[in-house]
Amino acid sequence: MKDYKYIINGHEYAVSVGERKEGLTVVTVNGENYDVILVPEPKTEKKVVVKKPVASTSSERNDLQDALRSPLPGTIVAIPATVGKKVREGDTLVVLEAMKMNNNLTAERDGRVKAILIEEGETVKENTPLVTFE
Repeated sequence: MKDYKYIINGHEYAVSVGERKEGLTVVTVNGENYDVILVPEPKTEKKVVVKKPVASTSSERNDLQDALRSPLPGTIVAIPATVGKKVREGDTLVVLEAMKMNNNLTAERDGRVKAILIEEGETVKENTPLVTFE
């Protein structure tokens, strides 16, 4: 048991903190016992940069050369595009959060979405291929 003295708003308190057993700790304040349950802090999910395998065939490499790429590092917050969807120049394909701002990444030409290479919540680096076209 550890003993402490606290002064709160000019009042002195003698506090004893017992050992924690099964999430419960007995805390004594000025001779009065309290059963205290420690509420753990919520675990925050660490965002991980996912590295996609580099295409090995020449046609896949050509697809990636023309792919919509991330202009800066950030987190994918939305993917309005779907595989097979016809898109026009200027249509929003991906929403990227970077520097606390949402950035709409748009189609640079008319076409059809061939593949989506990322997922919502994924963290990407600058120049990461995001969407390929036919």
